[in-house]
Amino acid sequence: MIGPGKAELLERIDETGSIAAAARDMGMSYKRAWSLIETLNAMFDLPLVASTRGGPGKGGAVLTERGRAVLAEYRAVEAAARNLGAAHMGQLHAWRRKPLAAEG
Repeated sequence: MIGPGKAELLERIDETGSIAAAARDMGMSYKRAWSLIETLNAMFDLPLVASTRGGPGKGGAVLTERGRAVLAEYRAVEAAARNLGAAHMGQLHAWRRKPLAAEG
């Protein structure tokens, strides 16, 4: 569905107003970025990105209201997972063997 890479692409499009600039920032081809956007737009009930075609200075891309909502919800899921994971990681760290003095 949506993962860290697609979320970053959406954020960069929101920041730059351009699919090409977002792709460039991520070291991704425009074709790959456009393919990911098409996939995202097709999988949700409303498009996440709206783009206008045009040459230099005439085209652009923006996140739609649904795009911003999906991105915010994904980031909330990430934060919840980090918080839940932190509690479990604390227990795992508590069970670790303590280094011997000779091990440093």
